[in-house]
Amino acid sequence: MNENYDMLAKCLFGFEDVLARELRNLGAQNVKEGVRNVRFKGDKGFMYKANLALRTAIRILVPIETFMISNEDDLYKNLSRISWEKYLDASDTLAIHSSVHSEIFSNSHYVSLRSKDAIVDYFRKKFQKRPSIDTKHPDVQFDVHLQNNTCTVSLDSSGDSLHKRGYRSDTNIAPINEVLAAGLVLMTGYDGTQNFVDPMCGSGTILIEAAMIANNIPANINRPEFSFEKWKDFDQELFDVIHDSLLKKIRSSDKKIVGFDKAPSAVRKAQNNIENASLEEFVKIERKNFFEEFSPVQGNTIVVFNPPYGERLQVNVPVFYRQIGDTLKQHYPDTSAWLITSDFESGLKNVGLRTSRKIKVYNGKLECRFVKYEMYSGSRKAKKQA
Repeated sequence: MNENYDMLAKCLFGFEDVLARELRNLGAQNVKEGVRNVRFKGDKGFMYKANLALRTAIRILVPIETFMISNEDDLYKNLSRISWEKYLDASDTLAIHSSVHSEIFSNSHYVSLRSKDAIVDYFRKKFQKRPSIDTKHPDVQFDVHLQNNTCTVSLDSSGDSLHKRGYRSDTNIAPINEVLAAGLVLMTGYDGTQNFVDPMCGSGTILIEAAMIANNIPANINRPEFSFEKWKDFDQELFDVIHDSLLKKIRSSDKKIVGFDKAPSAVRKAQNNIENASLEEFVKIERKNFFEEFSPVQGNTIVVFNPPYGERLQVNVPVFYRQIGDTLKQHYPDTSAWLITSDFESGLKNVGLRTSRKIKVYNGKLECRFVKYEMYSGSRKAKKQA
């Protein structure tokens, strides 16, 4: 139970350092950043904790075998040598996710099919029975990763992507991913000691993730299940201890978390999702137009928002972004304002404010920039002199 082993947490591009910091704060050992992943060591209890608590991880993998291949047959042969009965029974269901960065294979779906064949044939030869495939609710989920000539086979301890927190029942067009929202909030340095505003809140995802950060609520505490709960060595008692210990660390932030949107439907959806997350006590939602309203809070405040862009923005883009800049300058003094957008030329360049940070991130397949504006009352020069 206390033996440490290698694990890998997958994440979105650009959030490797944020995830690594989360892992260290949780108590992970040997934390090493990769590309869209972070490797670390921990025991079974830590694997449970990582799934429950990490905000920027997409899934947690536990590698079980690594081998070299030089052709297609090598994949099947090496997979056939693994003692699969350690991880599942012939009566179980399984699913395989594959990712391929290799000249030997060009199709990840084909790798999944060959891997499935190897596992099924192994059971058929040894037990005269075979597990079935279930891509939606498998008992055990495997991950096969091919990097050049190296193949790594892992148990997927999460199952569904960890962005599926379990609180979001209502969404708008192109809602922001929960993991992305949490990562953006953490990038700002927000920790619950500041006020927080999302002036274009949509279905409320950024606000909910901010409230969970402020109150130290585990990211996936509302999630109905994890894949590891179906594993042969699942320890319910240990899981309950980890779960309860995380709940005991929840705190109450007294700072304001406020969101508004001009669309009544968005306000209703945000309120529903906030109720699903049991955060009504901490998040206030109002129907307001960002371009016509003053900042609803005073004092040390972080503003984070995801304005419409791409297909969602059916307006004059330069004018829209110019309005964003003017509104921030006139109505949001002494705040750190952050926004994410994929509109670089016609949008971002028309905000008319100097960025103090510009970070490359992705929203789905869209390349975006997450930018920071330091808003001052009076001139920037006078603020520095003061």
